[in-house]
Amino acid sequence: MNHNSNTLFVILISVILSAVSSSCIREDVSGNTPQANFESLWRIIDEQYCFLDYKNDVYGLDWDEVYSRYSKRITSDMSDYNLFEVLSEMVNELRDGHVNLSSGYGTSQYREWFDAYPRNFSDSIQSNYLGKDYVITSGLTYQILENNIGYVYCSSFSNGIGDGNLDYMLKEMELCDGIIIDVRNNGGGNLTTAQKLASRFTNEKVLVGYMSHKTGPGHSDFSTPAPVYLEPSNGIRWQRKAVVLANRRSYSSTNDFVNCMKNMPLVTIMGDTTGGGSGLPFTSEIPNGWSIRFSAAPMYDADMNQIEFGITPDLHIDMSEEDILRGKDTIIETACDFLKKNR
Repeated sequence: MNHNSNTLFVILISVILSAVSSSCIREDVSGNTPQANFESLWRIIDEQYCFLDYKNDVYGLDWDEVYSRYSKRITSDMSDYNLFEVLSEMVNELRDGHVNLSSGYGTSQYREWFDAYPRNFSDSIQSNYLGKDYVITSGLTYQILENNIGYVYCSSFSNGIGDGNLDYMLKEMELCDGIIIDVRNNGGGNLTTAQKLASRFTNEKVLVGYMSHKTGPGHSDFSTPAPVYLEPSNGIRWQRKAVVLANRRSYSSTNDFVNCMKNMPLVTIMGDTTGGGSGLPFTSEIPNGWSIRFSAAPMYDADMNQIEFGITPDLHIDMSEEDILRGKDTIIETACDFLKKNR
C-alpha cells in the first residue's frame, strides 16, 4: 500500500471507529408523535443507510415509494405497539439482517436472508464427526478426522481467538492431508477476529476488498473506496489445501471472513452462498427512544463487487436427504473427498 493509500485507510478507519465508539447518532426531530417517529426513522435511513441505490438496482427498492406507502398507515391515535409493527415492516423492506428496530416490545429482524434457503447444517450430525475427544479452545472446536483431515468449527467471531491457541491447533494438524474450516451458522462478531483466523492462510499481504463510508445525506454520497489488505500472521500458517464450509447463516463478519479466504490460492469455498451483511452497522435513535441499527459503511470484494447479498461458493453443495438419514454431512464428505484427491 503506498503512502496515500495508507493515509486514506487510516482516516477511513478513524472515522468508522469514532462513529462506532459514540454508538449512537442522534436525530433531532421535535415531538414524540407517531408521525414524528415515522418521519425520523424514514429520514435516518434515507440519509445514512448505505445500500439504497444498490438495492434499487437489485430488486427495485424505492425509498420514496416506501415513504408514500407506509405514511398512509400512520395515525395520530395508533398505539405504540402498532407503530412498532408498522415501522418494523418498513425497515424490513431493506432486506438487511443488520437493520433492527429495538423497543420495549422487542427487536425487529429480517430473517428471509436465511429462512428462505436450505439449512445445510445439523449439529447432531456434526457430532458424528467430532466424536468424543474433540478440543474446544478460544472459540474453536476441532478434531482430526479418521481420514486424516483436520476439521475446525468456528461458531462465532464474537469472542477473541488467541494466537497461541491457533499456533497449537495448526501444529497439531501439521501432518493432516488438508484442513476444513467450517463457519456454517456463524452469525458474525468482530472483524478483527475473523481476519486473525484468515491471516493463518496466507504468506503475503493480500488485497481482500475495499471499504467506504457515507459523506453526506445523498444516496450516492460516499468516500472514495479505500483498499483493505490482509497481512499474514507472524504465527504458524497453514501451507496445504484448505476448504471453507459456509451456508446462508454465515453472516456479517463471517461474510468478510469467507471473502478474505476466497482470495487465498490454496483455499476452496464449499456449501451455499453466504448470508451477506457487508455493511458495517451503526446505531441511531428516534424521538420516543427506540433505537435503529442500520448498515452505514459498505464493503466490497477485491474486484469492487458488492457482497451485501452474499458470496458465491466455488462449489455449491446442499446436504442431501439420503445423507441426513444416514447421519452423514454431504458438505463435509465432499470437502474431505476433495482434500484427499488434491493433497
